[in-house]
Amino acid sequence: MRLAESVAVVTGGGNGIGAALSRRFAEQGASVVVNDLDADAARAVAAEVGGLAVPGDAASEAGVAELVGAATERYGRIDLFCANAGVADGGGPEAEEFVWARSLEVNVMAHVRAARAVLPQWLERGEGRFLATVSAAGLLTMLGSAPYSVSKHAALAFAEWLSITYADRGITVQALCPQGVRTNLLDGTGETGKKLLADAAIEPDEVADEVLAALADDRFLILPHAEVAQYYALRAADPAKWHGGMRRLQRGLT
Repeated sequence: MRLAESVAVVTGGGNGIGAALSRRFAEQGASVVVNDLDADAARAVAAEVGGLAVPGDAASEAGVAELVGAATERYGRIDLFCANAGVADGGGPEAEEFVWARSLEVNVMAHVRAARAVLPQWLERGEGRFLATVSAAGLLTMLGSAPYSVSKHAALAFAEWLSITYADRGITVQALCPQGVRTNLLDGTGETGKKLLADAAIEPDEVADEVLAALADDRFLILPHAEVAQYYALRAADPAKWHGGMRRLQRGLT
């Protein structure tokens, strides 16, 4: 993808990976639309990159419609939609209903609603790109957080479905699957997340650099942590060995 003179929408763009993506895209000559629930953060990043701030809830149908409408009205089109906003709720089956609902709404349905909103203009033009920030948890699992793991597996499945269904109609879909990244989201995972992810955590700018490289070659899986590919292969090839290793990790946590 050629970012120069393109139009990129980034949800969750006020902080972390989203802010890093917004800056990188702008550096490459893109017009960037920054969305975030934190209105001040969205405006600050948009001002920094010379883009458009559209604060709001990108998980709701109304919020997505407002975001896509504002971006299209200002720039005439959207070339790249980054469904980046996410939540990292912990717990297991005992987690409250609203926790499960929030994880599914933000981590999955936000992607579905975004695709629903941008697909018509992309199919008409015969081109468009959807970047879903998933997580290595969507390929593997996240100990201590069933809502996060389940919703991220669903997000990956939806991205894969989109890719297979629309690739021959000019639409490219990519799934960004990092492990630990030094963001507010990692801080919110608590002691379990820090024990599992902090040592190998990377900076948001490193993730953004990997995304830029992936935009050039259209790979479906974007893996800023190269070891994730090995874990994913082991999980598929030898589930018993994979589960055994994960159970050892779980015992170490408890």
